[in-house]
Amino acid sequence: MDFEAEMRRKAEAARVASRKLSVLPTGVKNAALMAMADALEKRSSMILAANEQDLEKARQKGLKRSYLDRLMLNENRISQMAEGLRQTAQLPDPISQGDYSTIRPNGLEIRRVRVPLGVIGIIYEARPNVTADAAGLCLKSGNAVILRGGSEAIRSNTAISSLLAKAAYEHGIPEGALQFVEFTDRAAVDVMTHLSGLLDVIIPRGGAGLIKHIVESSSVPVIETGTGICHTFVDESADQDMAVEIAINAKTSHPSVCNAMETLLVHQAIAAQFLPKLCAAMMDKHVELRGCEQARAICPEMLPATEEDWSTEYGDLILSVKVVEDLSAAIAHINHYNTGHSESIVTTDIRNAHRFQREVDAAAVYVNASTRFTDGFEFGFGAEIGISTQKLHARGPMGLEELTSTKYLIYGEGQVR
Repeated sequence: MDFEAEMRRKAEAARVASRKLSVLPTGVKNAALMAMADALEKRSSMILAANEQDLEKARQKGLKRSYLDRLMLNENRISQMAEGLRQTAQLPDPISQGDYSTIRPNGLEIRRVRVPLGVIGIIYEARPNVTADAAGLCLKSGNAVILRGGSEAIRSNTAISSLLAKAAYEHGIPEGALQFVEFTDRAAVDVMTHLSGLLDVIIPRGGAGLIKHIVESSSVPVIETGTGICHTFVDESADQDMAVEIAINAKTSHPSVCNAMETLLVHQAIAAQFLPKLCAAMMDKHVELRGCEQARAICPEMLPATEEDWSTEYGDLILSVKVVEDLSAAIAHINHYNTGHSESIVTTDIRNAHRFQREVDAAAVYVNASTRFTDGFEFGFGAEIGISTQKLHARGPMGLEELTSTKYLIYGEGQVR
């Protein structure tokens, strides 16, 4: 198949649609989002049937449990997808909102307003919910979108995207604004990342390998949504019961997601008292623990941690544990091994809390809370495109505003320079 010709056709149609979509009234966009949400719930049986086919293929391939969890849909997850679309409809429309104005000494009035990025390409892996989240956020922010999901979820994503596009077009969204790439061949990805002039930006969501490949090979600008090697540091002054509860939530509530904790750091002054409590709680949740020598001397049931463990995103019920000398050592470890996603300190020392937040280099830095809160819903943004771990344009949960750029509007009365 001529992937390049077909991808170019999709991108050209999206470019035409993006110009109409960029000036669409907010009410039309909101009505379309509500219709898209209704379509998911009304046709949930169609989506679940397609998803079961994807799951069966994945089981036959022997894919691990955490991957199957990311792939799996049920009625509740479909309802959450629909609710995400409805919440996005309720959010303020960022388009044409002004965030700066001035009148220059020569009388020129200058305003800065938010405008869509244009055409966004999103490349993602196993999570079918991304199809709905990405479509909703892109359309509400006035952007056309081309979605390319992973091959393991092709049936689920095709079902979801077809329902969303039909509902959107029937309620005023211009044809071509929401498209899904049906090709599972990786050649389609390479073509997509080289559609300069048609796509304005590529946003990859997935594992480190996918993101690295796209960042290094794309000729289209990329907003990098990074992997999540997230840490929790239990400080000397921590409320230890609170620390156990936070750690359990950060590791076990949804271990396959990027905001799950992968490494726990413990101040050496409380390690002997705290680690047995932690180990008992984690083992009750069937978490495999891999510890440094000091941690294993206290809890010998831990497996030995290797250097590789400190830089691994497990995405599973596995946790690496390290005893550190003090706050400085914790910050140094985190800044060396983290991926710039989410980091947390459990402490009652306000000075240590402020220093941790000031010195740790990450998109989200918590005090006495689980890293699992780094999420568009939890931050009040509605759904999210992903968690950006880079520092240009956007960082952290990417909601509506992060999918916009700016335009300057200048009003004069005959001024010349």
